[in-house]
Amino acid sequence: MSLAPDGLPPLREVIARHGLAAKKSLGQNFLLDLNLTARIARASGPLEGAEVIEVGPGPGGLTRALLSQGAARVVAIERDARCLDALAEIAAHYPGRLIVIEGDALEVDPRPHLTGPARIVANLPYNVGTELLVRWLTPPDWPPFWESLTLMFQREVAERIVAAPGSKAYGRLSVLAQWRATARIVFDVPPSAFVPPPKVTSSVVHLRPVEPRAAIDPKVLERVVAAAFSQRRKMLRQSLKALGRDPAPLLETAGIDPTRRAETLSIDEFLALARVAQSLG
Repeated sequence: MSLAPDGLPPLREVIARHGLAAKKSLGQNFLLDLNLTARIARASGPLEGAEVIEVGPGPGGLTRALLSQGAARVVAIERDARCLDALAEIAAHYPGRLIVIEGDALEVDPRPHLTGPARIVANLPYNVGTELLVRWLTPPDWPPFWESLTLMFQREVAERIVAAPGSKAYGRLSVLAQWRATARIVFDVPPSAFVPPPKVTSSVVHLRPVEPRAAIDPKVLERVVAAAFSQRRKMLRQSLKALGRDPAPLLETAGIDPTRRAETLSIDEFLALARVAQSLG
C-alpha cells in the first residue's frame, strides 16, 4: 500500500476502504487533494502549538494537514458515523493530538476540550455553514473563544461576507461579519477539487476578531439587519415595519433618511439603528 507524505494512506484509498461516498443530505463534498488541504491549513497562520476546531472533517484530509503542520490539538466534530473509523486511524497516527466528537456542530460545544482560544478551520458542510458562522459572530460576550476563522464557503456566500455597502452582495452577513471582525477571501477552490464536484466555485475566507465598533446586543442588531434586508428593494420606512413597530421614530432618532434602502447603509449606520432600537426596548 502506497503512503502519502504524512505516512498515512492516500485519501482515495481511505474513502474506498471505508465506503465513504459523500452524502448530499449532509452537505458533504470531500477534498482529496492533500496539497490543497495543506494550503487551507496554512491560511490560518503558523500552526505550531495551536489548538484547532474542525467541523465536518469527513475522511480527514484537512485534519491530516492541520496535524502534520504542527497543531497541538485538533477537536473535530463529525456527525457522520461512517467517518469515525477513518478519523480513528488519524488519531492513532498522532497520539493524543486528535479528539473526535460525534455529533452535530450546531449542538456540540467543543470548548471543554480546549485549554484556551482556538482557531476554527473547516471545509464547512454547505447546509450549515452560514448558520455556524452567524453563531460564531454573535455571542453575547466579545472577544469570542476563537482567535480566527478559516472557512470554506460557496463563492457566493464568501462574497456576501466581505461585501461593501452599495454592492449587490452586501447584506446581513456582511454587517454581522464586519461589525466585530476583519474578513477577506484568501483564495478560490474549483469544483474539480471535490468529490463529488459541486456546481459552484468555493472560496476560503479568513476572519479575525476586532474590537467592535459599538457595544450592541447582537440579537438586536441581527433583528434590525434581518428586517432591513427582508425587502431589500423597498425603502427602510417600509422594510423596517418587520420589526413590529413604526420605523419612523427609529429612523429619525438614528438620523437616517427613511427613503433609503438597506444596501446603501454603512455598518456604522446599522449600528446606530440597532442602538436606538435597543434603547427603545
